[in-house]
Amino acid sequence: MAHTHTHATPQSQALNRAFIIGIVLNAVFVLVEFGAGFWFHSLALISDAGHNLTDVVSLALALFAYRLARVKPNPSYTYGYKKSTILVSLVNALILLVAVFGILFESFEKLQHPAPVDGGAIAWVAGIGVIINGVTAMLFIREKEKDLNIKGAYLHMAADALVSVGVLASGIVIGFTGWYIIDPLIGVLVGVVILLSSWGLLHDSIRLILDGVPAGIDSDSIATDLRKVPGVADIHHIHIWAISTTENALTAHVVLHAEASAHQVKQLIREHLTLFGITHATLEVEEEGETCNVIED
Repeated sequence: MAHTHTHATPQSQALNRAFIIGIVLNAVFVLVEFGAGFWFHSLALISDAGHNLTDVVSLALALFAYRLARVKPNPSYTYGYKKSTILVSLVNALILLVAVFGILFESFEKLQHPAPVDGGAIAWVAGIGVIINGVTAMLFIREKEKDLNIKGAYLHMAADALVSVGVLASGIVIGFTGWYIIDPLIGVLVGVVILLSSWGLLHDSIRLILDGVPAGIDSDSIATDLRKVPGVADIHHIHIWAISTTENALTAHVVLHAEASAHQVKQLIREHLTLFGITHATLEVEEEGETCNVIED
């Protein structure tokens, strides 16, 4: 347990700063983009601003869950509030889906009735969006594979940067050609990109909230590998789930060879499990020939 806390403070401070900087940058940009969208009657800008607003909310929720996960366990919540990180990732995915349907609905409405927009203004505002979204994405790039919430933040910002590039391109096209229908078409593109970027987050979040085996972990491979640990005759009743978006747990029944030391075998297994990203293990030891009374459906 001591090792877990040794490196936590610098990382926590860096991620805390990243979240705060990302929230402030995107909140300011949302106000600018909404104002520009209404002023220039651009659905592409308004829809992108709406999505950026959901990103501000998502970043704020992720920061809240990140801090809540570090609250110490208590008798009522023996794992603390670590599971809140999974709940927040699910809420963020659902927020994105609501935003997608709103953007697509408005875009299809405007496809039927295209309206004139200022292509130059759209291009300038979208150009600012490329910079802000790109900078925000870079804040999370180092830690994105270690936490589902951070990965979600990174994917959202990276997708937004690409969407802003699309809006920038539409503004340039409209400025030179006057093809106003490009504006709602980009709105549709925004919706599709958001849907694609959020689908994996939704899938992984639902999987973890249902205590499914976390993505990237193969329970069969782990069982096969643990049977090769010296002193282990067999291993069964394996359950693997996520305590949070960064910590995984395992319970299992371990059958020992007659001469094996239970303490040494359990220590070897726990060390081995860290290679698979499993930091919490509860192991029940059995002797060869012992009848296991656990019944599973």
